[in-house]
Amino acid sequence: MIIGVPKEIKNNENRVALTPAGAFELSNRGHKVFIQKTAGVGSGFSDAEYKKAGAKILPKIEDVYKKAEMIIKVKEPIKSEYKLVKKDQLLFTYFHFASSRPLTNAMIKSGSVCLAYETVTNPDGSLPLLVPMSEVAGRMAIQEGAKYLEKPMMGKGILLGGVPGVPPANVLVLGGGVVGTQAAKMAAGLGASVTIMDINLNRLRYLADVMPANVQTQYSNAYNIQKAIRYHDLIVGAVLIPGAKAPHLIKRKDLKAMNPGSVLVDVAVDQGGCIETCKPTTHAKPIYIIDDIVHYCVANMPGAVPYTSTIALTNATLPYAIKLADMGWEKATSADEGLKNGLNVIHGKVVHKGVSDAFKMKYHEI
Repeated sequence: MIIGVPKEIKNNENRVALTPAGAFELSNRGHKVFIQKTAGVGSGFSDAEYKKAGAKILPKIEDVYKKAEMIIKVKEPIKSEYKLVKKDQLLFTYFHFASSRPLTNAMIKSGSVCLAYETVTNPDGSLPLLVPMSEVAGRMAIQEGAKYLEKPMMGKGILLGGVPGVPPANVLVLGGGVVGTQAAKMAAGLGASVTIMDINLNRLRYLADVMPANVQTQYSNAYNIQKAIRYHDLIVGAVLIPGAKAPHLIKRKDLKAMNPGSVLVDVAVDQGGCIETCKPTTHAKPIYIIDDIVHYCVANMPGAVPYTSTIALTNATLPYAIKLADMGWEKATSADEGLKNGLNVIHGKVVHKGVSDAFKMKYHEI
């Protein structure tokens, strides 16, 4: 198969979809790998390393899309890429279709095959290709939240872990999945007083067993959330419904109940966000303020630590990429139910229920 890896062009996105090690594995199996010039530089990988691994370097993004049968990316195609996507071309990337109708319409129109990292599943229903970036994003949510609690950043001027004689910050994590667990771990490690909420009691029991003493668990419902936001300094939105839009757990009117200078970090923003007032921001302009509440809503948070993120992502995606390249997408998804769940759009038809529900589009069985 001919595999293309374009350079990511989303704002401050320094990750790349394939490491030289990944290119070597695919080339060794007889596949042709084309990498756009300097695609890996932001992650610390030179063109020379890709050449040594058996890949060929192409100068322009148009060349990569034109040659490739399968495009492997990190983030969804942006508007300038829509016209480059070819009919029958396989795109393997994070799509998060439910948060963008223009993207969904463009991929339907392209006639391509869209296989989304975020809806590929394991036999137990877990999401193996979301895990590595969720781990990074969860930890970064605390790192960034701590920074924006500083007074020069328009926060309330509180140190996350406090100091002897001064209490630590209160951190609320909405969602006990991978993102929420990593966020709670990171915040607890810095000495904050942490509350993690979820609707899954079994998950809360597990978290109560494994988390340190400065982490409390609480059942998530509207009443408890309303009560908690009044005294928490940093709130992390870590709610995910695979392939579908995240529910709004904190509404615009709720901001009035929060203390000025509190910080909201919505990790679910690339799936529509679980905080009503959150909208995607960029690393260049990461925050905005509504009702004296700082909103940090960067949609590609792991892009700020590309070396770590790129290696972690390739570790997870490469086995699937090899399977798709070796077998073709039809045979590969027929043989692997979890990979089949990654199919979102095929030849102009929406084949994922979460996407069809988000936009009230016709759903087609695969």
